[in-house]
Amino acid sequence: MLELRNVSKRFTGILAVDNVSFQAHAGEITGYLGPNGSGKSTTMKTIMGMVHPFRGEVLFEGRAIHHFSPAEVVRAGISPVLESRRIFPELTIYENLLMGAYTRSDGEEIQKDIEKTYELFPVLHERRRQQGGTLSGGEQQMLAMARALMARPKVMVMDEPSMGLSPVFVEKSFELIQGLNRRGIAILLVEQNANLALAIAHRGYVLQNGHIVIKDTAQNLVNHPLMRKAYLEL
Repeated sequence: MLELRNVSKRFTGILAVDNVSFQAHAGEITGYLGPNGSGKSTTMKTIMGMVHPFRGEVLFEGRAIHHFSPAEVVRAGISPVLESRRIFPELTIYENLLMGAYTRSDGEEIQKDIEKTYELFPVLHERRRQQGGTLSGGEQQMLAMARALMARPKVMVMDEPSMGLSPVFVEKSFELIQGLNRRGIAILLVEQNANLALAIAHRGYVLQNGHIVIKDTAQNLVNHPLMRKAYLEL
């Protein structure tokens, strides 16, 4: 469904990602793992059209999208859940959800989707008139996911969904990610916490210094000697 082919991106002469290739399949959760500074967020920004590669291709359902703007990427069917949530703190929850549908013009369907989102995230319905900035970190994460859903995505790209959350909300967030996947949405899970990601992923790729160094099924990665030494035994 989503494929990177030999993608490279540099900033001021430094290669942030170098010759990266991977596939995220329909119906699956794909873990994209690595430590801080490994190039994970640059990869996400390249997929979302926030930056463009100087070499390689990004394909979605077989169509090249690496020249798309962020709005065009969202219209194509890919929604981001950004690192640190990046909600609009001065807008209400309802207004944040409307912003998630900014690429759409089907007003009645948008309102129906907001109601469906409230069913999935009841706390957001209870607080729909509250400003987003008044929510806890975990509630803001729910809002960020709900906002991404408003674009009716086929794929959701989630950047570090565990960052800054309490253990209880981390567990809740990952349960929600699995729930979204069961609804038919493919998930690209960009995450440095390999234990968490591999517990719910179907397959995974490991990035170091801008290069993919391991790729396999999630189960095989859990048992991979390099993964256990570098990530899973910390």
